[in-house]
Amino acid sequence: MTTKSPQTVLITGANRGLGYETAKTLKQLGLRVILSARDTIKGQEAADKLAVEFLPLDVSNTTSISQAAKKYQSLFGNTLDILINNAGIFPDTNDQASILETSPELIHQALLTNTTGPMLVTQHFLPYLENSSDPSKARIINLSSKLGQLSSMQATAPAYSISKTALNALTRQQSAALATKNICVNAVSPGWVRTDMGGKHADLSVTEGADSIIWLATQAPSTLTGAFIRNRKQIEW
Repeated sequence: MTTKSPQTVLITGANRGLGYETAKTLKQLGLRVILSARDTIKGQEAADKLAVEFLPLDVSNTTSISQAAKKYQSLFGNTLDILINNAGIFPDTNDQASILETSPELIHQALLTNTTGPMLVTQHFLPYLENSSDPSKARIINLSSKLGQLSSMQATAPAYSISKTALNALTRQQSAALATKNICVNAVSPGWVRTDMGGKHADLSVTEGADSIIWLATQAPSTLTGAFIRNRKQIEW
């Protein structure tokens, strides 16, 4: 009897915070985890600590994405089952600044990492997802935010919020485009989490914040696609 190979998951920006917690939990669940980060030293240290594999990848740099996709095959083979687009930035430095004062440079910075990055990473790694060891379970998970939810949007962190709203639109576009390939694509709002980005006063621990990500990666129905998820439930865009 042959033993089935574990599913392979690639997580961007996973040297700390939610990405690191997700990598740790998926490793414990028996998945083959490939941790990626733009900082090679910190990324390798995090991967070594978790005993997972490492791939240098800066999602804001097109050349880095292209090189990582080529390097992936030589290091890990031509199969990928789960892509978690976790890497993101929060460039809004003044909590009181509204869209009326926000610079176009700040908007561009947020979109480059939080929206264009996941789009290009998905494009470059799609051939590996199409070659998933279990095509019915191939999935893409985009890390979004409540701040990107149009139905409840306020004048908070405009650059970040707009980039996450755009990421939600990207999720819908990807889901529709990949429907015939049986690759499900969903966005997830982890909540306000105690990370370097969320701060120490946030409501949720990283374990609580990662819960819906883990669920989408391992337990969610393969028919669930094009959805915005919070606390394992579909929410409004």
